Amino acid sequence: MQDKLEAIKERFEEVSQQIIQPEIVSDSTKYSKLSKEYKDLGKIVEQYAIYQKLQKDIAGTKDMIVNEKDEELRQMAKEELDELLPKMEEMDLIIKELLIPKDPNDSRNIILEVRGGTGGDEAAIFAGDIFRMYQRFFEKMGWRSSIMDFTEGTNGGYKEIICKVEGDDVYGKMKFESGVHRVQRVPQTESQGRIHTSAASVAVLPEAEEVDVQINMNDVRIDTFMSSGAGGQSVNTTYSAVRLTHIPSGLVVSCQDERSQLKNKDKALGVLRSRLYEIKLKEHNDAVSSQRKSMVGSGDRSDKIRTYNYPQSRITDHRIGYTVYNLPAVMEGDIGEFIERLRIAENAERMQEGETI
Repeated sequence: MQDKLEAIKERFEEVSQQIIQPEIVSDSTKYSKLSKEYKDLGKIVEQYAIYQKLQKDIAGTKDMIVNEKDEELRQMAKEELDELLPKMEEMDLIIKELLIPKDPNDSRNIILEVRGGTGGDEAAIFAGDIFRMYQRFFEKMGWRSSIMDFTEGTNGGYKEIICKVEGDDVYGKMKFESGVHRVQRVPQTESQGRIHTSAASVAVLPEAEEVDVQINMNDVRIDTFMSSGAGGQSVNTTYSAVRLTHIPSGLVVSCQDERSQLKNKDKALGVLRSRLYEIKLKEHNDAVSSQRKSMVGSGDRSDKIRTYNYPQSRITDHRIGYTVYNLPAVMEGDIGEFIERLRIAENAERMQEGETI
């Protein structure tokens, strides 16, 4: 591990010199790439400096315990060592976690898709609740979100809603939300007061760029239709909404949030590109690990990742067996603890498998 850290430190110093060269500064692509590498390496180098100081302090304290003649000073050194060793264990874990290769998609923006699954009208209402929960979380994170397409439920909520989310490390945090979310509560549509179970499925797709997926426009059928959402006087008067059908894959994407047909087409292409990229990612992940499941799942209650129990104010994440009893706060976007625990669990698995830079 020490050799790896030294190599990273050398590379950091090399990048810090390259990034100030005029030919690099004038090339936005190279500068952006090196800036990101400088930032990522800097985090490791910063922790490595703390790690080295702890190593030095521990070595000096141990030397004092062995060679110091004054018993009082030796006792003080033993007490100091008792404080330093746990810090070293903690720092050791931090360093090992930093050395886990970062998912190259973590820094990407995302396309978020929420769909009502099992449960009819109540599933659509719950899909709306889940989407609102995410909107609150995005606000807390300082991310920007824009709705691209939606189909409203008969009694509220959404049968389907798709939005784009932009910000720092959006996919890195949101990727754990993919799967089926199950709710247990008395539906608004239930007159007998009985608890029902329904579900909504969530897909988090890393936003793909043109270099990731090449789309042959000859393979895409383009249809236009009238918008049904908020858009001022142009709504239901112009054919600004766009539907793309990718013939080879059968994927269908719609976008209607812009007044401009051209802008809607560009946004729909972005969603189509991300869905095709997700298919490529899934094929790759399946080849690497047979344990990796489809992001969206079936929308059925048998394929659940999290349960929201309203009568008990309980939320349970079934992947890590983590339960909290603060459902109102969670539905207001307080999902950071779930995301952090899932990230830690994933990193623990990767460390166990021996994945390092």
